Amino acid sequence: MSGGVDSAVAAYLASTECNAAGVTMRLLTDNIGSKESADADEQGAAKVCRLLGIPHFVADLGHAFRQAVVDPFIAAYERGDTPNPCIFCNKAIKFGALLDFAIKCGYDKIATGHYIRLERTADRTLLRRAADDSKDQTYMLWSLTQDVLSKCEFPLGQLTKTEVRTIAATQNFPMAARKDSQDICFVPDGDYAAFIARVTGKTPVPGYYIDRDGRILGQHAGQLHYTVGQRKGLGIALGKPAFVTAKSAKDNTVTLGEHEELFTTRLVAKNINLIPFDRLERPRKMLAKARYRQTAAPATVTQLDENTLVVEFETAQRAICPGQSLVLYEDDYLVGGGFIV
Repeated sequence: MSGGVDSAVAAYLASTECNAAGVTMRLLTDNIGSKESADADEQGAAKVCRLLGIPHFVADLGHAFRQAVVDPFIAAYERGDTPNPCIFCNKAIKFGALLDFAIKCGYDKIATGHYIRLERTADRTLLRRAADDSKDQTYMLWSLTQDVLSKCEFPLGQLTKTEVRTIAATQNFPMAARKDSQDICFVPDGDYAAFIARVTGKTPVPGYYIDRDGRILGQHAGQLHYTVGQRKGLGIALGKPAFVTAKSAKDNTVTLGEHEELFTTRLVAKNINLIPFDRLERPRKMLAKARYRQTAAPATVTQLDENTLVVEFETAQRAICPGQSLVLYEDDYLVGGGFIV
């Protein structure tokens, strides 16, 4: 329970069906997170549990969070990728360390406030897009295995956000009208470069902007300040619109080009996970997306080996970034995904 409305309502719905308890993750470590904010969230979750008459636990997962989420996030930026740390956190922390904590406390499953529908068959657990498409979070859960999914429930999957807030207000939950958070929890101001500099003690090293032929165009503030597709905040005037089309951490260069250079029809993904089946035996048409807020687009997906997918889109996609997640769908079923390389 994060102190937000979604996990509070998930706890309420779970408590009406089974013997439930609330758990809040304590993720603070040195230089990471706000103690004041974390304490307020913890107190809010505890109050909801008191209203529901269920136990409230606190899981101290700061060390695990640093190792499994923050450090890989920093390493990805330093090698020139654009990571989504929520993917790391869901696999290793929320559905890893937190699930282990719940089991040690004597509980069989965890229920979370994710907007996603769950469907069980005779031999698989399947995930489907949420009834409220605007809140759907299947993109964030592509990496969950069958073993983990067998121990999960998602009470909000059939509800809209408005319905969730109505339930929270009816139950007198203090966070019923609280605004949704849109930022990475440990970088609330969105300044990733400043966060990385503060945590690592290393100042980003300036390098060169180049064009696709390698010609130097000017100087940038360090490659981790930029992401593929970026136009604003480049600090360079070329007499025409310029976009980041590529980065090289090895050379500390940022390639600038025109808008049309951002589009491609092909990507490769590694470290894959498939949910409805163990392997894609032949090329298959699916819907694919390479960013959380992107609309899934028709594509042909081919599995090369146990670890690799190749995706060919029917129409070119904009600003595909290494480090982001490829996520696949058939109708409204989540097929799986991988990390774009």
